[in-house]
Order: sequence, then C-alpha cells, then structure tokens
Amino acid sequence: MPTPPAVTSRRALVAGAGSVGAAAVVGVGAGPAQAAYKPRRYRGKPLLGAADRHLVNRFSYGNTPSLTRQVRRAGGGRTWFEKQLQPGRIKDGRTDALEGWWPSLTRSPQDLWNRQVQEVEGGWQVMADYQRWILMRRVTTNRPVWELMAEFWMNHFNVPVHHDATFTHRFDFDRVVRRYALTSFEELLRRAVTHPAMGIFLDAAVSTKEHPNENLGRELLELHTVGYGQYDESDVKDSARILTGYLVDMWGTWEASYSPRDHWTGAVSVLGFTHANKSADGRAVAEAFLAHLARHPATARRIARKLCVTFVRDEPSQALVDHLAEVYLRNDTAIKPVLRALVASSEFKKSGGLKVREPSAEIVATYRALRVRISDPPAGDNGFAARVILWQAEAIGAVPFDWPRPDGPPADNAAWSSPARLLASMDTHWAMSGGWWPSEGIRYRTARAWLPRKRLRYDLLVDHLSQQLLGRRSSSRLLQACVEVCPDEWKIRPSTKITMAHPLMKWGFHRVIATILDSPDHFTR
Repeated sequence: MPTPPAVTSRRALVAGAGSVGAAAVVGVGAGPAQAAYKPRRYRGKPLLGAADRHLVNRFSYGNTPSLTRQVRRAGGGRTWFEKQLQPGRIKDGRTDALEGWWPSLTRSPQDLWNRQVQEVEGGWQVMADYQRWILMRRVTTNRPVWELMAEFWMNHFNVPVHHDATFTHRFDFDRVVRRYALTSFEELLRRAVTHPAMGIFLDAAVSTKEHPNENLGRELLELHTVGYGQYDESDVKDSARILTGYLVDMWGTWEASYSPRDHWTGAVSVLGFTHANKSADGRAVAEAFLAHLARHPATARRIARKLCVTFVRDEPSQALVDHLAEVYLRNDTAIKPVLRALVASSEFKKSGGLKVREPSAEIVATYRALRVRISDPPAGDNGFAARVILWQAEAIGAVPFDWPRPDGPPADNAAWSSPARLLASMDTHWAMSGGWWPSEGIRYRTARAWLPRKRLRYDLLVDHLSQQLLGRRSSSRLLQACVEVCPDEWKIRPSTKITMAHPLMKWGFHRVIATILDSPDHFTR
C-alpha cells in the first residue's frame, strides 16, 4: 500500500538520520538529538516494576494491561513465570478455539494429499492457514511461555512448512513438539527426529538398509545435538544407519510406519555410543542412540547457548552457558530447571531491551498492543484480518516456520535490524493505528476509548498511551516525537488541553499511536 506522507516525519524522528542497523533498532535512533520536554506522569493502573516487566517482555509476545494484571495477581514476575511452566493448569479457551477457524489443519495426511491432487485445496494453502493459526495463537494466548518454547523447539528442529510434501504431516509435528516443549530434551529429541514430517524433509522417510540416506543422520549431529566439528564422517554414516526403518509411504497413502526389513543391521559406533545392532527392529537402538546424544556434554552446551542467545543476549558469557549446561545435565535434560536457572541469572536480569523482536513477533506484539478483536474468517474471504496478518508479517521480513534450510531462522539482532525491515514495520504501525488495513474481521479501539478523561494535557495523554501500549512511562524523547509528529497548525505542546473536540482526536489520533509503536521500546524485548 502507498506510504502516507506523514510517515516521513516519523521516520526522521524515530530512526534518526544515520545508519539504521541493529543499534538503531535497539535504541540509538530513538528520536530527536536533544529532547526539549520533561514528561509528566499520568496516574493510571499500577505498572510492573522493571524486573517484572523485563521478564514478561522476554517471555511473552508483548505486554498488555491484561497481562500486567495477571502478573500482579500472581504475586510478581517470578511467580507468574512458575505458573506458566504448568500450561495445563491455565485456561486458554479463546486460543484453543482457533483450531476450528481452519478445519483442514486436522485432516489426515491422505485426505490432505487427495485434496491437493484433486485441486480442491493445495497443501501450500493449508500451510498458510497453519501459519495464520500460529500467529493468532500468539496474539491471544494466556500461556505465552509454552507458546514461546514450542516456537523455540520448532525452530531448533526446523521442518519448513512449504518444503515439498511435509504439509501432509506438518500440523501433527507441531502438536508433538508442543506437547513435549516443556518436558525433557531427550523426549523431545526422540519424538521430533523420528516424526514423519522430519523424515520427509530430511529424506529419512525413504532411507533403507540398501541405500541409507545421510541427510537426517548428519543434521541430527550438526544441528539438533552436538554441533559442527564434534563428529566425523564415520559418525554420520552410522548415525544414518541407525535411523533406517522409519518410513513414509511417499506419494501413496502417506502412512508412517517402522519397517524392520528396511533397517540396517550391524555394529555401530557414534561419539562414544556403541551397539551390536543385530535386531531387524532397530527402534530400541535408535532410542538409546538419541538418549546418548541428548546427554552428550556438547549437546548440553549447544542447547544452553541457543537458549541464551534467544532469551538473554546475542553474545552470552561462557560462564552462563556453562552454568545452564551443568543444570541441564544434572537434571537429566529436563527443560524447566534450565529455564528457571536462566531467568534467575544476573546476566538475564541485566539484559532488558537487548533483544530485537523478529518480524512476525513484532506484528503479534502490535496486534496485542492495539488490543484489537479479530473474527473467524469466512471461507474464501482473504481480506479478513485473521488472513491478512500473515501477509503483514511477510511484508516486514519473516513468517513462522518458513525458513527453508534445516538450521532454522537466526535469533540474533543483526538478522532482523535492516533499514527495510524498520521502515516496513513503521508502515504497518501507521496502517493499523488508523484502522485502515486490515479493515475486515477486526475491531479497533476508538480514539475515545484510548482517551482516559474527557479533558487532559497532551503530555499526560502521551504518558497514558505509553503505559497502555508499552507497559512503561513516557520518555522525554517519546514525548517530543509525539509533539513533532502533529501538524504545525494544531499548535500542540505538552501543556495543550486535549478533548474529543480537538483536531488530534477528530482526525489525527493515529499519529500518536503509530509514533509510540515506532519507538525502540516496541521493537525490542
């Protein structure tokens, strides 16, 4: 859609005149060079303290007044986090109901394939709806820690949704990873690696004793467990041999099965794991092998570092990585103790605002901040917000589980901090702040609903909106940006009295909302 003229001034205010790299997104280019105004404080609902706000920002898809109330009712951030580690005890009916919006997600592999070849519904269409379901879950969920960990592990065990025929089993792969996302890495590794979606993606679904395919055997070592440089080619070959027998009836029924007659037998040795492997049914060998890899010290360090990069900072200290790896091994690969140790670390507590939201997460955070209400999209209507949300994420740089390579998407700031991404996000903020796009199947809050009183000073309004949208007080630079984004003829100053009769509320309220969403506090977590 065309860029509105007023966006130019917001870009100058928020992005700054220099390079817009990771540093700019994280906070260097937060507004004018010198802020001339001192913000006043609006007395609204109690906010979270800095430590609790940081924990919630890092382990949710965007703070909201509702989430703030949940944390306060729980007794604080750490208590809330501990409750989140028991997702089965948290009611989330609105999120659970989303599955019914896209009924093809639960069709059998055979049914999905038949509908594609009969040109009723393409697999790519089902997977696009799966991505929409994912985004909508993140918008609505009351169980963000579980959702984030499901995302983390699906990125770790990456199975691209649009890779050839993975669509036949991809939704079930989600259900399996989600079910074990907070259990143990050993259990998760076994379930993910032997799943038919993984087999289709990395060719284990057609790997037999006559022709062992090395793709999954190699990526299991390089990406899923010990990491590059920890193994040699003989390890790869035996890894592939161990995994033979987990087949899928490709291009036929798409049924997954274990075939003893296709399992390679004979002695194997991989990274200290040895086995005679004499039985035609090699599932016990495969499970023992995966258990060994899950407990390997190199795996512990790799998982620990990946968690740190995702939830702490791009360059975590070796001390923190080693500590989390030790917790992981001491607790027999259990995931929850590692997460507890991570959030308890001083390094985590000092890392507020140092992680950039990747594009789809930022789209979700925008929907959450604006507190929009989204309707079930009717069949065939592509203008509804529940479908448009995928295109919005795509427009600013990334959509869920679309990374084509087996290594999964990057988690560092530099990957998501380009000038193009920043400006595309700002265009989305402008369109949604004005309620222009998407406009169907979505209900935006009115300007009146955002105004806390019938009459108040502009600086108090900006502080109120900062609390509502960002969960924190306004800064001097944010206040000045919100002043300067308004047309000169409105003569807005911090002391200007705002009522519903003011031009700001009649025609330009979106300017203020968009400017607050353009701030580094919204782009980072």
